[in-house]
Amino acid sequence: MRKFTITLLLVALVAMIIPHSAFAEVKVGVLAKRGAPKCMQKWGPLGKYLTDQMGTKVTIIPLKFEAVEPAVTGGKVDFVLANSAFYVVLEKKYGVKAVSTLINSRKGHALSTFGGVVLVRNDSPIQTIADIAGKKFMAVKKSSFGWAHMAWRLLLDHGIDPEKDCSEFLFGNKHDNVVLAVKNGACDVGTVRSDTLERMADEGTINLSDFRIINQVQDDFPFIHSTQLYPEWPMAACSQTDAATAQKMASALKALDKNSPAATKAKIVGWEAPADYAPVRECLTTIKYGAFAVVQ
Repeated sequence: MRKFTITLLLVALVAMIIPHSAFAEVKVGVLAKRGAPKCMQKWGPLGKYLTDQMGTKVTIIPLKFEAVEPAVTGGKVDFVLANSAFYVVLEKKYGVKAVSTLINSRKGHALSTFGGVVLVRNDSPIQTIADIAGKKFMAVKKSSFGWAHMAWRLLLDHGIDPEKDCSEFLFGNKHDNVVLAVKNGACDVGTVRSDTLERMADEGTINLSDFRIINQVQDDFPFIHSTQLYPEWPMAACSQTDAATAQKMASALKALDKNSPAATKAKIVGWEAPADYAPVRECLTTIKYGAFAVVQ
């Protein structure tokens, strides 16, 4: 009995000395924009890499768009990787904090920003943003940042409210659907994320010459875009995640080798210090989206 009591005391003492995170599984919720299987194919190797680096089992949990917020509020994840709009909403409502911003790899370019593209058919009479009024306008999803919100803000900045001034405000659910809807005449104008058109052209799905870009920005960004550029997706720690675990995560991400399976499978170069997400907040405030619908 005495030995049993001593054992219990030792276990309790160890539990007090060693942080809880050392025993716990770290769960990373990832926005599965193309479904769970593709999400795991893309981000599963990162989970293995983080497990090795952090010395704690790290599990990737694919999340549908509508499941991201409940996963955070329900304490089902310790970190969340989702688009920049999701991040600023979760930051405002639940105190999540970015620990790193991803650096994408696109056709040999390392990119930590991206933009939105507004496109029409090459034979369309639409020449300017003002011409979009009264036309059928299609985005990917209403909750998508680069696939809806960016262009939505651009239109509002030019006096066009797609919800009120367009004959229809449609959603195609996938990037390719939007581009093909424009090509086939199912809608007059579409918006997708930068690098979408180049990818589809490389795949042989479209010819870039079949489309015209509205408000095309001329700068040194390597892909076609119509909007300003915004910071890429962040890895964010949830409010209940302790500072030591958040720091371990940030350090492990920073150390990621661009040639490792975790990077190549995710099609990223690596991670950098958290970006300034103020432009994202400004965008959502302008379009009055979600938690930013009413400015306090």
